[in-house]
Amino acid sequence: MPKILSIESGTSICSVALSYNRQIIALRESDGEIAHAAKLSVFTDEILTCQNLDVSDLDAIAVSEGPGSYTGIRIGVSTAKGLCFGADKPLIAVGSLQSLAKLAVETVKPSPEMLLCPMIDARRMEVYTALFDSNANMINRISAQIIDENTFAELLKTNRIIFFGSGAEKCKPIINSPNAIFADIKASAKGMTDIAIEKFASSDFVDIACFEPFYLKDFVATTSKKKIF
Repeated sequence: MPKILSIESGTSICSVALSYNRQIIALRESDGEIAHAAKLSVFTDEILTCQNLDVSDLDAIAVSEGPGSYTGIRIGVSTAKGLCFGADKPLIAVGSLQSLAKLAVETVKPSPEMLLCPMIDARRMEVYTALFDSNANMINRISAQIIDENTFAELLKTNRIIFFGSGAEKCKPIINSPNAIFADIKASAKGMTDIAIEKFASSDFVDIACFEPFYLKDFVATTSKKKIF
């Protein structure tokens, strides 16, 4: 079984996990103040040191490809690329929403008829989201959704849907169908393990030089309204 280092940085959570034989053998993560650029390197060094490993001992690096925080994803991908280039290791890209859906399957253990709806905060009342079945198979396209009282209303008439992720909390007061279930599941490199192993087994790697994250939307810089002079 491969040793894979997984990096998740698409939300406020900074998470690094090392898996071997389909088990998480080391995990470092934090939530709160965003400082991914510093934390990712520290967490990686701590994990490898504690396991008496070097990057050259790994079989692959997996990274969350998005959608999510533009800055966070960019930092995660840059870190993963640097590790891969330096140690000549393959790079595996894992979708952020699919990773969240995998965590939900393991955590909630949904019944077969339930749908999973991971949500990543996209500011204001917008989220990045997609629907998955109870086995974490995607059943519609990833999109940026503005949440209001009509969002998912038709689906919720006939389906029980579990909402979770960094964008779900702000939707609680708005999506108030009895078929809506909210779970406290946050992004973590733990959810990347099974996907990364499957991709490794099929040699589903991305080109390290050419790979670009899946931002979904273009980065929009905001201009400060404060007068400096």
